[in-house]
Amino acid sequence: MVLPRGLVVLLGTAAAVVTGAGVMAMSWLIGPVFLALTLVIAVGPVHSWLRGKGVPGWLASTALVVCVYAILLSLVAVLVVSAARLATELPRYADRAGALVDAAAGELAAFGVGAEQLTRLADGLDVGRLAGVLGAVLSSVGGLASNIVFLLSLLLFLSVDANTVGERTALIAADRPDVAAALGRFAAGTRKYLVVSTVFGAIVAVLDGVALAVMDIPLPVLWALLSFITNYIPNVGFVLGLIPPVLLALLEGGWPLAAWVVVAYSVLNFVVQTLIQPRFVGDSVGLSTTVTFLALLFWAWLLGALGAILAIPLTLLAKLLLVDVDPRARWADALLTSRVRPAPRVPGRS
Repeated sequence: MVLPRGLVVLLGTAAAVVTGAGVMAMSWLIGPVFLALTLVIAVGPVHSWLRGKGVPGWLASTALVVCVYAILLSLVAVLVVSAARLATELPRYADRAGALVDAAAGELAAFGVGAEQLTRLADGLDVGRLAGVLGAVLSSVGGLASNIVFLLSLLLFLSVDANTVGERTALIAADRPDVAAALGRFAAGTRKYLVVSTVFGAIVAVLDGVALAVMDIPLPVLWALLSFITNYIPNVGFVLGLIPPVLLALLEGGWPLAAWVVVAYSVLNFVVQTLIQPRFVGDSVGLSTTVTFLALLFWAWLLGALGAILAIPLTLLAKLLLVDVDPRARWADALLTSRVRPAPRVPGRS
């Protein structure tokens, strides 16, 4: 019995909606699990290289765990220390923020904006309140300890299982060679994407940090780290990394300093992230720019901030499960890929 095409489309849409709702409900689990998997894939060559040199499996796994832990804990340590410093810096800008709001209120009043609306705006822009909120967030770091322990434990187990990846892949290849090949492409594409994003992210972070230090913007290391992290967010990561230092520059030196920060960030990030990096990212993952942007919106909606950071690897995994392993769905690859090849010519056709 063959179902009507309309019914198949309807059932497929319903299944996609139910699956999306399930993923969103389990985002607290799926996000950290995929982050751990991505980190292990990223440093997997270290394990393979050590095994190739004759290092015992347990020692290679230990080295893999140490590498992943060092990367993760270093980022967390720098972020926590810098955020704590930011929480202590913000209160001293309260008077400056009030003066800026008053000046802006005067300018808006000249354009006919009512005093009542301006009063509400001034009351809402309270840097002291923002500092209080940030302090509350920092005080809740202890509540995140369980998630960090879960992530570190998962990284440990995945690193131990890395010893048997070759054997597992061989078993899959014996029964489903197409699936094994797709898994290999997913791992290679994810690793290439992470390498490209990490290299260019580090370059941009160093340049941004130096520029902020030259302009004497407080906490340049924190903003450089933020620039590095947001580099993994396609298309809009630059804007997200720009907003906090611009606001701090506005409080520190007024509109001229904020404008210089915008100019410096725009020039540095435009050259690196807009002109150079997208070409390397596209070549490494094989996804078009439009697909990359839509993937960012989709995964950020499902998994939140972690989904935005992992949008490209998640899309590669979805492509593996839905397109690469099914010969009947290979046509969809033409809509997703950035590598468009001419269709083969059929003999006898002009």
